[in-house]
Amino acid sequence: MVLVEAKSFVRTLILNRPKQLNALSYHMISRLLELFFVYEKDSNVKLVILKGKGRAFCAGGDVAAVVRDINNGNWKSGDIYFRKEFTLNYLMATYSKPQVSILNGIVMGGGAGCSVHGSFRVATEKSVFAMPETALGLFPDIGASYFLSRLPGHFGEYLGLTGARLDGAEMLACGLATHFVPSAKLPSLEAALQAVDSSNQAIIAAIIGENSELPMLKEQSAYRRLDVINRCFSRRTVEDILSALEREATNKADDWILASIQSLKKASPTSLKISLRSIREGRLQGVGQCLVREYRMVCHVMRGKVSKDFVEGCRAILLDKDKNPKWDPPRLELVSDKMVDKYFSKVDDEDWEDLKLPPRSNLPASAIAKL
Repeated sequence: MVLVEAKSFVRTLILNRPKQLNALSYHMISRLLELFFVYEKDSNVKLVILKGKGRAFCAGGDVAAVVRDINNGNWKSGDIYFRKEFTLNYLMATYSKPQVSILNGIVMGGGAGCSVHGSFRVATEKSVFAMPETALGLFPDIGASYFLSRLPGHFGEYLGLTGARLDGAEMLACGLATHFVPSAKLPSLEAALQAVDSSNQAIIAAIIGENSELPMLKEQSAYRRLDVINRCFSRRTVEDILSALEREATNKADDWILASIQSLKKASPTSLKISLRSIREGRLQGVGQCLVREYRMVCHVMRGKVSKDFVEGCRAILLDKDKNPKWDPPRLELVSDKMVDKYFSKVDDEDWEDLKLPPRSNLPASAIAKL
């Protein structure tokens, strides 16, 4: 599931589940966590490279397996899965050595979680990024409330609520990627990186920079519409955001606006409301606080006491594939503030406890800044 290539001071980890688009199983997350801890303490390891086999870097966490457990009455095994995954996200965000993620293909959900937190993210012309959780009855987790809230303007709210897809050029423009390297140049980039005997960020950046290009944003790119996005997605509530988009659509017929409205209307109303609040809270929190809060939220989602949209969304999109989820509550106005508040509170279950992240010491300034 995770292949390891060792060359002098560099370890290359390859996510190897190509048929499942390298979706992260519990075993893959456990293995990555174990390896990252070991490499951090090993003075012979100076750089970690992470990539995926096949046409995806990683299409996300294996939520279908989590839903199977929930349907069998065992949401607690999902609890263990997310606890491990969020710990891995935290370790990557606060890692003392450089991590280069090569995003040559699909990067979604959990795939963003094990790359965006790291120091270097290399996009290519094959990259496709999305946080599609609201269409599944989930919310952008894996620390996304930390990194989405720090994108320019309100671009993070736009990505998190609509699940819109970005290409490599857009990932670079908004800061989700640090570099853009054409896929034809990846072999020479990897060869150059594998010869490194330093953990110095500037040296790694220079090597990637030598292989990088500045791609053109396509004419129809959402990133070119940041003014409209900021006008609409800065609104206080999801209802206000939708109204603002509908007003824009009457002033100017634009396929992009209509697609955004459509995405919001198809998504789970509960998911949209908890996602917006999560990203807004994330703006003022460190990465650890974001993950602790998101862990509370994901446990409430799995328990299904307020809404069972996660199980229904996964049924409609991933399992039966009829793409026709029956959300409950079915409309935004039926999701009260009190219902939303529940997702942000502790879980009322005697065995449950908040996420306890590992203590981190002797961190570089770049990691301390995220705390």
